Amino acid sequence: MKTELGKGMLEQVQGICSALPEVDQIVDGFGHDVMKVRGKTFIMMGEGHNSALPSLSIKATKEQQYLLLEQGGYVKTPYIGHHGWVSVDMEAGPNWDELNVLIQEAYLLAAPKRLVKQVLDSVAK
Repeated sequence: MKTELGKGMLEQVQGICSALPEVDQIVDGFGHDVMKVRGKTFIMMGEGHNSALPSLSIKATKEQQYLLLEQGGYVKTPYIGHHGWVSVDMEAGPNWDELNVLIQEAYLLAAPKRLVKQVLDSVAK
């Protein structure tokens, strides 16, 4: 991320992901900052492709995607939206309280059962 807005968004996402076990951050071949758990992507961030604003895309179920699109503030992610992915409508601006929950849910969708159990057990305590 190069812009101040992009760097701030990346820092917010890193802060949320720091509480989750075995998250790796990589830069993919397209220049996106990607959060993965055990090789499975659950967050993608980028900037400068079709907009001056950065993008934040989140893995979701198709049911979650439908609800998020209906409520507003999210759009179907280009190219992978048919798999349930949503992107934050950056014109509306990110709601970090909501994104904190959505990022954790995205992690649980991608993580192996052992890590899901570990996270859920720590929340239950």
